[in-house]
Amino acid sequence: MSGYTPDEKLRVEQIWKLRRQWLKDQELSPREPVLPAKAPGAIAKFWSGFLEPKSLWRLYTYKAYTGGVFTMTRLLIPAWIIHYYVKYHVAERPYGIVALKPKLFPGDIILETGDVVPGLPETHAHH
Repeated sequence: MSGYTPDEKLRVEQIWKLRRQWLKDQELSPREPVLPAKAPGAIAKFWSGFLEPKSLWRLYTYKAYTGGVFTMTRLLIPAWIIHYYVKYHVAERPYGIVALKPKLFPGDIILETGDVVPGLPETHAHH
């Protein structure tokens, strides 16, 4: 014997129909879920008003943010990079990075202070 009996076929078709109906019932309509509306708390009221589109707070915050980003990326960071390069790689003046300090002898003038290096004492008492 091959295939289902008429009773088995009817039962399988009923199960398939019930499964299709059950799956269709699981889909939510646009009106669901129906929940009672909760009254928002003080903080929720503040943020809902604060985050409304076209509100003054939001516009000023956006303007301040974009202005800050522009200032940092277009002015301050490039100015810092240029200042660093000029200070440590280009400038030929005192207080910069010196690769080799010049030798000082008695009577030389110190560039930073303008003082004269004193001479060595001429005592030979230790011999």
